[in-house]
Amino acid sequence: MLPSKIANTMIGFEHMKKLSRTSPSKIVLLIIDGIGGLPHPQTGKTELESARKPNLNRIAKESLCGLTDPISPGITPGSAPGHLAIFGYDPVQYNIGRGVAEALGIDAKLKPDDIAARGNFCTVDHQGLITHRRAGRISTDKNTKLCRLLNDITIEGAEISVLPVKEHRFVLILRGEGLSPELTDSDPQQIGLPPRKIEALSPQAQRTAEIANEFVSQAKNILRSEAPANMVLLRGFSRRPDIPSISEIYKLKPAAIATYPMYRGLARLVGMRVLSGGESITEQLNSLQHHYADYDFFFIHFKSTDTRGEDGDFRAKVQAIEELDNALPTLLNLNPDVLIITGDHSTPATLAIHSWHPVPFMLKSKWCRPDDVTEFSERACLAGGMGRFPATEIMPLAMAHALKLDKFGA
Repeated sequence: MLPSKIANTMIGFEHMKKLSRTSPSKIVLLIIDGIGGLPHPQTGKTELESARKPNLNRIAKESLCGLTDPISPGITPGSAPGHLAIFGYDPVQYNIGRGVAEALGIDAKLKPDDIAARGNFCTVDHQGLITHRRAGRISTDKNTKLCRLLNDITIEGAEISVLPVKEHRFVLILRGEGLSPELTDSDPQQIGLPPRKIEALSPQAQRTAEIANEFVSQAKNILRSEAPANMVLLRGFSRRPDIPSISEIYKLKPAAIATYPMYRGLARLVGMRVLSGGESITEQLNSLQHHYADYDFFFIHFKSTDTRGEDGDFRAKVQAIEELDNALPTLLNLNPDVLIITGDHSTPATLAIHSWHPVPFMLKSKWCRPDDVTEFSERACLAGGMGRFPATEIMPLAMAHALKLDKFGA
């Protein structure tokens, strides 16, 4: 019989502040972006089940395992809410826009009333239909040149800034009086459709919607001859929110090692110190080793699994898992008091998009009760001791296993 699903009885931050205490123990949280998958039609195995991963399997044998729902069953999470849930924030209450996370990830200086949006350079055909949402993942150098062109756009009522992020990604910042982030996206998030008109979600946002649509119109003209990056898509209009820090809630000294700007931005938003880590997982884990004595909580982000899943490249996602597995001895040799490995969402290569499927999870510590799981995979973790549970419960579990929580009540 499978374990019962654990009820979502998330303790609020005010109680967590009272229960949390400092200690010398260390927590390492490794998020394998988009790790969940679906069976390949020819083999019946997911990417995790197909990969050679002796180190992940070794950890699973010594861990408490399960599956998490980042938001709730059936709901497909974006990257920001998926991560925030793992960090212990209710992703519905703290619905952080993608634009702000991207902007903070590249150290953009946001004023309190600035509006930030995440942008993609994309490819459209002669009918204006999207043929590639990421413009073939153009180089960051090409991105930078295109952003210079878009920075020549002028619109009455707003100061426009277009900043390159990485590959096809950029940030649009709108600065001016009376602007509102209550806007819909122009990105339909699928090919074969035209970009959507940006709509105001409140009367106060009408002028901002007009400015955003005017930006898109002018960008279309400027990029007309710049194929494959001949159009832009915008989503995640947002302002910098007021959000409690992880240090405030959990009394931790937290650090993050992430290569992609958006995840560095999320880490900064919740009060983590962002460390330099290089581009590869080997360099990231070397950075962890270098800074290990200085912090008691580390968030490490591995991106390639999500990228290859979104590309629909099953074999490349398998190879990314194997790349990660090969680098893990550096982490394992540090022997953290608590090691958690999971993902922010599933990105099956067979779908080539984020999906609603629950995410494999494992927690290793001196104080855990290992279950009978011997492999880190979707099917194996379903039979784990944690069953299927909300991702918002991960941080309390980490804190408890690190002996960083006092008793609740008399």
